[in-house]
This record gives sequence, C-alpha cells and structure tokens, in this order.
Amino acid sequence: MNDEARQQVLDTDDNHLRRLIHEHMKVFAKFTAEDCEICSALAPPFTKFADDAQNVGILFVRLNTDENPVAKKMMEEKVAPFFVSYCQGRLLECDALVHESQVVEQLKRLRAFAPIPG
Repeated sequence: MNDEARQQVLDTDDNHLRRLIHEHMKVFAKFTAEDCEICSALAPPFTKFADDAQNVGILFVRLNTDENPVAKKMMEEKVAPFFVSYCQGRLLECDALVHESQVVEQLKRLRAFAPIPG
C-alpha cells in the first residue's frame, strides 16, 4: 500500500471518540491498558489491520483506559483489550477479544455491515 493510502491508528480519548464515531461511517476502536500482556500482543496485528487495503474506509482508533474515565468504566466488567465496532455513530458490537482470529472476525462483520441509506 502506498503512503498516501496508508491508514494509521489514531490515539484518541473519550471526548474525541464520540465526535469521531459521528464523523466517520465506520470506526473500529481498541480499548487498551499499559499493563495488559494481551493488549501488547495484539498491538502489531491491530496496526496491520489498519494498513490492510480491505479495511479502507474504517477509522482505527485506540484508547488507553488508564487515561480515559469513560473507557475505564467500560472496562471495569471486561478484561482489556476491548474492541468496539461503530457504524453511522451507532455501536454495533463490543467484546473483550484475546486472539487475533477473533479480531479478524469482528472486522469482517464490520466491513460487511451495510449502512442505512441517508
């Protein structure tokens, strides 16, 4: 993929996430924590997914739960990393995922989701 088409993972916070999910058709968010081994293990695949041509049109964002109170509250009942799919500002799916294959499956469902015509 050339540099112009290359997508990046955007580090964001609670307040900006709310804005981003309304500004972008599809958003895939990873809630992560610094002291989480699984989060660290899934960091390289998450970046790879953002660069994958089949995911063009999906905004990839990362939130550190240690620095974001709303994200931290979401994580109280779940173990990090926590992945959330949004389309047209609506939450589609959220779950604590521990294997790369689970993340791949959630991304496939997000790609396949047909937005509601405006």
